[in-house]
Amino acid sequence: MSFAAWLGATLSFFDGSPKVSPHPLPDRNPVLLVHGISDSEWSMLWLAHYLRCEGWEVYTINLTPNWAQKGIEPLAAQIDTFAQKQFGARRFDLVGFSMGGLVSRYYVQRLGGLERVDHLVTLSAPHNGTIMANLIPNRGCREMRPGSPFLCDLAQDADKLEYVKFTSLYTPFDLIILPQRSSEMPQANNIRMPVAAHPLMVFDKRCLRTVAEALRE
Repeated sequence: MSFAAWLGATLSFFDGSPKVSPHPLPDRNPVLLVHGISDSEWSMLWLAHYLRCEGWEVYTINLTPNWAQKGIEPLAAQIDTFAQKQFGARRFDLVGFSMGGLVSRYYVQRLGGLERVDHLVTLSAPHNGTIMANLIPNRGCREMRPGSPFLCDLAQDADKLEYVKFTSLYTPFDLIILPQRSSEMPQANNIRMPVAAHPLMVFDKRCLRTVAEALRE
């Protein structure tokens, strides 16, 4: 279990928050949280707890394999399967952290998410790649390298993202997404957050508040 997953699980354990809020506000979409590489839904539990306290119905998903050994597209297909089973015909919002942000974007652009998703919020996502992906030779990491054929192809129809409320948060102190401005997209409301490290993007109170504000738009 990664540090982010351990911290999220520990905070949620001591807080005692339920899996799904018993009293979400009826005028809001349910929210699906998508974790990053090498992680699980446990790393998103603190963000989930915060949003539930703010009145959202929140769900988390476990992407497998979580090192993206088979690529980004099969992971995005898991969002599609989860949404069809859990939400039926309901619209929903997506919040993705790190690799999960890119996976969420792929679902919106290529797998029908435009017809289902109102808000797309990403935190420190490698939308334009990260040089750290050169350290891992599997398919998903090759796809997340700057200038990869996968990212170049995905950029061809990125203007589709203008049909959703797209917000991209990132920190200038990120040592995982390099360069840090790789998270910026011309179709997004790009917000720079002074967060000390990549994993803290899903725990920092300023980020949590900003995610909630983006979902309220």
